[in-house]
Amino acid sequence: METSVAVASPTLHAAPRRAWLADLPVLAVAVVWGGSYLAAKGITTAHTVIAVLVLRFALVLPVLVVAGWARLRALTPAQLRGAGLLGLVLGGIFLLETYGVVHTSATNAGLIISLTMIFTPLADAAVKRRAPSAGFLGAAALSVLGVVLLTQGAGFTAPGLGDLLILGAALARTLHVLLMARSEGVRGADPLSLTTVQLGGAVLVFALLAAVPGTGATPWAAAADFGPAQWAGLAFLSVFCTLFAFFVQMWAVRRTSPSRVGLLLGTEPLWAAAAGIVVGGEHLGPLGYAGVVLVLFGTAWGRRALTSAS
Repeated sequence: METSVAVASPTLHAAPRRAWLADLPVLAVAVVWGGSYLAAKGITTAHTVIAVLVLRFALVLPVLVVAGWARLRALTPAQLRGAGLLGLVLGGIFLLETYGVVHTSATNAGLIISLTMIFTPLADAAVKRRAPSAGFLGAAALSVLGVVLLTQGAGFTAPGLGDLLILGAALARTLHVLLMARSEGVRGADPLSLTTVQLGGAVLVFALLAAVPGTGATPWAAAADFGPAQWAGLAFLSVFCTLFAFFVQMWAVRRTSPSRVGLLLGTEPLWAAAAGIVVGGEHLGPLGYAGVVLVLFGTAWGRRALTSAS
């Protein structure tokens, strides 16, 4: 029936086409985000985590400052303090994620971090003292079971350090979302300015850590050791996974719905698994593949349960 309506009315046919044109860049963001775990793993070691983070975000921060300078100057002191606090949390998220991906597979990292989609509504319901729906709780249980199987591809053992760090990053992401939603200081702030200040706060954290003896290579030493492949990976993380991703999201939410954007970005774990398995040559084993299916199904079910309840 939908096809016959679209054919009968050129106007109705054009609107879905415009929607899909807006969807494609958002889907591209999900793809590059999915590939970011493999890219980070390819250019980072435990000795260069902080250095790579400094380089990644210091490269894009000036562009964001220049693009939004007028709106940055309009931020109030309260908004600056609120965004700065969020930047400290964001810095912690990136540290956990990057150290985590060094010690686990890109597939595991991308799928475990997707638990943020489950943790955030659960935490929000706890704060508001409101019970989640039975469907959402079922989806959450399925996702957690999937992560357990995913991390046990070689047999049932304790989760590795990297898996636990990524799990910590998922919890930190949840905290970041809740703080952003409930912080009075950042309400009404321009999104570009808010993101710029947060990234600036995170870069400050990384730069201070890099100056502490014993925290690994300096950014300059790491950059000096980079070859063409490492510079390409850094450019991918900086330009595509940060600049491109942010501006596409801002562009897309004005041309489609936030729910549609969220649904497309929610495919990130699928692309992370695909990149790790197809490009990175990672092997999961039967239990690991079963875990992938459960995580993807559980997060999709949970998103649908939330949509139905709202």
